[in-house]
Amino acid sequence: MKTKQPILREIQSKDNQQIKKVIQDVLIEFGVPKVGTAYEDKALDDMFETYNKPTSAYYVIDLDGKIIGGAGVAQLDNYNGNICEFQKMYFLPEARGLGLGSKMITTCLRKAKEFSFEKCYLETLPYMKAATALYKKNGFISLDKPVGNTGHYSCNIWMIKDL
Repeated sequence: MKTKQPILREIQSKDNQQIKKVIQDVLIEFGVPKVGTAYEDKALDDMFETYNKPTSAYYVIDLDGKIIGGAGVAQLDNYNGNICEFQKMYFLPEARGLGLGSKMITTCLRKAKEFSFEKCYLETLPYMKAATALYKKNGFISLDKPVGNTGHYSCNIWMIKDL
């Protein structure tokens, strides 16, 4: 029996618990600290509500009703410029290596441009080597220090891209 293709779609309120579990499971898989990272973000409990704002969007990868990944964009916290942040891109193992990361980045950056952001910023960790390589492949460049203040003090890789 042929499996269905994964669908990239906007988050719905029914996805909240599944995407929280995806994010936390991936962080645990990679041995990421639970403090100073997305693991402890209060937004994880209400992802749909968090991104249901005029200049925010979050997308999930839906494989026959099971959420296997997601990512989003939103205004960069504690920053006064026209920069958004690429946020919370996490994929379960079954979503990796299928080209979904590039598709997700493209979708999110297109939405950021629609929102009229000028640049897109992101933070990640050294553990996330494949993700960092993917960001570079998609035009993100490394920075020497963080921009804004996301509260993710354990993240020490900072990147930005002109939109």
